[in-house]
Amino acid sequence: MGAHRSDERGNWLQEDPAEQHQHQLSLNPWNIMIKHRQVHRRGRRSQMAVSFTDPSISMDLLRSVLQPSINEDIQAVISKYMKFFQKAASNVKENVGDEVQADQLIRDTCRSCLEHAKQLYPDSDKPSVKPPIDGLVMKRKGRPPGPVISFDRVAPVGFLSKPKVVEPLKRDGPKWDPTRLSENTTFVLGSRANKALGMGGTRGRIYIKHADLFKYAADPQDKHWLAERQHMRATGGKMAYLLIEEDVQDLAQSDDYRDCPELKLDELKPFRVPLWMIEKMQKTMDSMRTEKD
Repeated sequence: MGAHRSDERGNWLQEDPAEQHQHQLSLNPWNIMIKHRQVHRRGRRSQMAVSFTDPSISMDLLRSVLQPSINEDIQAVISKYMKFFQKAASNVKENVGDEVQADQLIRDTCRSCLEHAKQLYPDSDKPSVKPPIDGLVMKRKGRPPGPVISFDRVAPVGFLSKPKVVEPLKRDGPKWDPTRLSENTTFVLGSRANKALGMGGTRGRIYIKHADLFKYAADPQDKHWLAERQHMRATGGKMAYLLIEEDVQDLAQSDDYRDCPELKLDELKPFRVPLWMIEKMQKTMDSMRTEKD
């Protein structure tokens, strides 16, 4: 039975069911904003009720009210990891060159974090599609897209290329034996080795081209000792790597470098280090090698 209400004279009147439903909506706290708009558009109530009580619109109104607070919380989370982004961007700029815009790299990384966070809330109406891993899928201009193969057809033999098998990096053998390091072992700076082998134009290329080469990252104590003896300049927070001179000399005698006109072995400037630094190098080598006792 419909609800009743009284008019100004006290007479009881039966309320229309549609108006009763509208009255219940207006009493709901979550529809305060909706009620506010309906008061100003009372003449079009029957037309506007459908759109203003739409669930998605109501939720979006709530979202817009909370968005400033949400943004502050997101910014706080991103700021927590900002030191890692800044350190990585600084290393990239140091290795690649000053043409790298570190600030832009950091902004792109932050946007990528927000984009990938959408996976936490997948659309239930659409199949979950994992976005491509950063940097692995690149679009090239001028190249037509590859042919699409339907699952109900068999691809021609030889059409699908075999996946490239990446062999694990091997760090074993005599060159990775910690006992080879002693107080008589001579070392060179990685930057000097890079220049001596004719790769001075590309900073850090020797580490990429010869990833199986042992390199020791000098800590602040090591760099202080090296700078005091003028083996290197004070670099502050910059990375400094030490290579074994024997390994670099072996590379220089290989087919890749033997006849290189830019080979300058006099740039190596080898030196010895104290026992306490040798012991740290031995521990580093033992932890990095793939062959364990």
